[in-house]
Amino acid sequence: MSISSNRETCLEVKNLKKYFELKTGWFQKPNILKAVDDVSFSIAKGETMGLVGESGCGKTTIGRTVLKLYEPTDGQILYQGAEITRLKDKEMQAFRRKMQMIFQDPYTSLDPRKNVMDIIAEPIRFMKLKQGKDVGDRVRELVELVGLKPDHINRYPHEFSGGQRQRIGIARALAAEPEFIVCDEPISALDVSIQAQIINILEELQERYKFTYLFISHDLAMVRHISNQIGVMYLGNLLEYAQADELYENMLHPYTKALISAEPIADPDLAAASQRIVLEGDVLSPINPKDECPFCSRCPYVKDVCRQAKPELKKVNEKHYVACHLL
Repeated sequence: MSISSNRETCLEVKNLKKYFELKTGWFQKPNILKAVDDVSFSIAKGETMGLVGESGCGKTTIGRTVLKLYEPTDGQILYQGAEITRLKDKEMQAFRRKMQMIFQDPYTSLDPRKNVMDIIAEPIRFMKLKQGKDVGDRVRELVELVGLKPDHINRYPHEFSGGQRQRIGIARALAAEPEFIVCDEPISALDVSIQAQIINILEELQERYKFTYLFISHDLAMVRHISNQIGVMYLGNLLEYAQADELYENMLHPYTKALISAEPIADPDLAAASQRIVLEGDVLSPINPKDECPFCSRCPYVKDVCRQAKPELKKVNEKHYVACHLL
């Protein structure tokens, strides 16, 4: 399943599952935590897919699984048409350079014992992209590309602000000369005043180098701004998937409506006039889940059928998919 596009596909994910076994007693079967459960989507080359949802819904697990940092339990991952799902570490080396990640927390994702030169140079040296003096020249080029000064290369992470550290993280990802980048909540740990600067850098880099992004966030306004298409996650499931404008203008799933209604509105008059949807009920457990709609315990429109079978993601139109028995 994929939203139709006239552009060449960079990444395609089919029925992806990532389960974790949780140990129990000696003679008991392990509990199964379904972090990602039967998720499908595709991203065209040079475009951005936004992935939104509450904390713990499986967004980061999807990002790490498509990069093979986690081994998938089932399903398929195709990168530019090549299936990489079952490739071993040695076989994945040819793809590692093309697929990189910008991590969420710039305070913990950088090695405090290394200076900026060594942090950014590490992937260049490991992948043998440059040698000798050319390594340093490439690091200086990348540092300036993300808006830092050349003399910053001799400093250590603790000497920088959060926004500067995230710029270093971006430069490190670019050092491998990738084509596809997972941006795992790259602005959530930053001050609001700095977030727009990081987004502008990502957009400028995409425009210049035609990067493909999987942009993971809980900031709906930012996701709408940067994304061509958006997937809405809940308890490891993709509930709605559409082109960005289509999703906001014609949101269908009750969870999507509640999520977007909670988005802060800057204009106080508009905020007062808006109606926030407050969800009631308890969140179902992702451990050993029943065959039912994952949202049925909180949905205001729940019917018997919702508790009897899990809905499949179905096509509404060429730009829109939704997983709901009532639509």
